[in-house]
Amino acid sequence: MATRNDDLRASHSGARPRGGPSGDDDDLRASHSGARPRGGPSGSRIGRDAAAEPLSDAALDLIARERQFGARNYDPLPVVLARGEGSWLADVDGHRYLDLMSAYSAVSFGHAHPRIVGALIAQARQLGVTSRAYFNDELPALLERLAQLTGLDRALPANGGAEAVETAIKAARKWGHKVKGIPDGRAEIIGCAGNFHGRTIAAIGLSTEPQYRDGFGPFPPGLATVPYGDADALAAAITPRTAAFLVEPIQGEGGIVVPPPGYLARCRDICREHRVLLICDEIQTGLGRTGRFLACEHDGIEPDGVILGKALGGGLLPVSAFIATNDVMQVFHPGDHGSTFGGNPLAAAVAIAALDVLFEEKLIERSAELGAWLLSELQDLRGHVVSDVRGRGLFVGIEVDARYTTARPVVDRLLARGILSKDTHGTVVRIAPPLNIPREDLAWAIGEIHAVFRELERDLKRAA
Repeated sequence: MATRNDDLRASHSGARPRGGPSGDDDDLRASHSGARPRGGPSGSRIGRDAAAEPLSDAALDLIARERQFGARNYDPLPVVLARGEGSWLADVDGHRYLDLMSAYSAVSFGHAHPRIVGALIAQARQLGVTSRAYFNDELPALLERLAQLTGLDRALPANGGAEAVETAIKAARKWGHKVKGIPDGRAEIIGCAGNFHGRTIAAIGLSTEPQYRDGFGPFPPGLATVPYGDADALAAAITPRTAAFLVEPIQGEGGIVVPPPGYLARCRDICREHRVLLICDEIQTGLGRTGRFLACEHDGIEPDGVILGKALGGGLLPVSAFIATNDVMQVFHPGDHGSTFGGNPLAAAVAIAALDVLFEEKLIERSAELGAWLLSELQDLRGHVVSDVRGRGLFVGIEVDARYTTARPVVDRLLARGILSKDTHGTVVRIAPPLNIPREDLAWAIGEIHAVFRELERDLKRAA
């Protein structure tokens, strides 16, 4: 896959990357001056020291209302965001924050990218939603683009990532029954321990995270897991009833876990040997996040199916897709599967604009370059508190030693300094900024991350 699409992808390249809406977002994007970034709304500050400045009445009211009327399935950090441009966000009180989360890769092109916003507005004024009961004039271009960029044959559009995962599972099961010849109702899907494929019943049926499963059973049959990064375990788990192996090229929610070199290539060989579909979940890792269009390209493989989402919506809409070979997609017939909003012209126009930005601003190359620099700058964090720093491209995890602390105090301290990040699995700080983050802003963030860990080490020594 990494080679047969190089010419096509190169044709989408434009001028030197602009680094997002640089120059158009002076109200939020800071310009680095060697210390803290400057600029922003008049009188605004970077971050908020919770001890010195409690949340405002307006912020407290909004938090209270969300807690009163919303289901308690999230525990947000204590900040109420109100607007964003580029790599910067501002809360309701005007404090600014550098976004190192990118909404789990959904905001890979920065907040309110002018070209993507322009596409959204133009299409919304013309035609928003029609349902797939009719053809529309935007979807064909998106389907063709996705097929060409992935090297696969057909795409099935959806909305959120979990919906695309469900689509892939359905396709794999039916392929197993109708094409491979597995007895009806006996097809099996293999996933990996530590995976995250969404929150639907089938997705959490594959999950090994106890909290995700607690109380939500019974789960669908035919779902199994093997250790991540262990190709031999996959080979041992395959049976004549195995239809597909569903895998993340890098586990995001699992803690930015990078598998051993050659792992996916070995899995590709095993799947071919046993006539098992290899489906890569690239919802978080795809569209340049790891320095390649797809993260599976690092192993030079061509999967049978790819799942895209998050960044495909340009940070504005939920847009996802399952893209696969003709061999897989032949199982679908009219009425077999559908989605009222999937493939609507508004979503298609936004996704096309997002792909244009990705290539014309050379954000894949930018992710590879900045990511390598980011990883090198963070390596010397390893020591007493930090046990590992890992990742690819602008997809990095800093793992702390659970004997001394968890990741949440790190995230809280970064928030106070004006950096938005998030802990995952208790011990990993996720660092995944927009791909067009200005280098000087990322340099400032690196300095703040180092300062937080120095501060944490000092406090832990004092408490010992």
